[in-house]
Amino acid sequence: MEQLNPHSVLVTGSNRGLGLEFIRQLVEKINPPKWIFATCRDPAGPRAQDLRNLAAEHPQIVIITLDTDDPSSIKAAAAKATECLKGAGLNLLINNAGIVNRSTLETETPENMVATYRTNLIGPMIVVQVFLPLLRKAAQESPLEGMSCNKAAIVNISSEAGSITNVFEWQRTQSIAYRCSKSALNMLSKCQSLHLAKHEILCVALHPGWVATDMGGKEKAPLTAEQSLCGILNTLGCLSEKNTGTFLNWEGNLVPW
Repeated sequence: MEQLNPHSVLVTGSNRGLGLEFIRQLVEKINPPKWIFATCRDPAGPRAQDLRNLAAEHPQIVIITLDTDDPSSIKAAAAKATECLKGAGLNLLINNAGIVNRSTLETETPENMVATYRTNLIGPMIVVQVFLPLLRKAAQESPLEGMSCNKAAIVNISSEAGSITNVFEWQRTQSIAYRCSKSALNMLSKCQSLHLAKHEILCVALHPGWVATDMGGKEKAPLTAEQSLCGILNTLGCLSEKNTGTFLNWEGNLVPW
């Protein structure tokens, strides 16, 4: 089995939930990345205290302000990462930041739909556009053959709730804007994979499972963040060019579109 061993990783929405667990498990690896860019909207705020505590113990973690709703913030974050990398590229980009607002087909509003798309779809699109030069550089300079998360990869955190085939947990929550935004993110992931294949940059959409977080709900969710991320990191270590453009779950199994 391959091992996930990138030189550099960037995670959006890393101050809580899955994003924070990404940072925690990456830094606790036997061979942690040299650079772990932990980004969030408000690194100085109270909701980022756990992230700041973690960074204080591990010099590999660099906390960067990045608001996926603000293109200027994304560009500033890329400039900071570029400065830290000192000429190296970025191996792994995790588009994790996202929002969900409960709604039904009858109560959904245009305002919520727009806000959800802005964070869950447009934000990840701009993040990839802005960080693409660093991903290309990592791919070009890597001695590794083919595609992998150790070389250059984009992982868009999606949801089986966006699967048109499965319509996961419809009876529990309709969440129209969220579902539609994740279906659109899946298409974006496919488009990215087709466009970036020539650069040998791997792109996947990934369902982390129904996880006990503030977003997923802590009462009924069957997976802990720790369990989900353990599976995700194992899966990412096994991905290759045959997986680019696919929709996978945390265990590496295909999810129907």
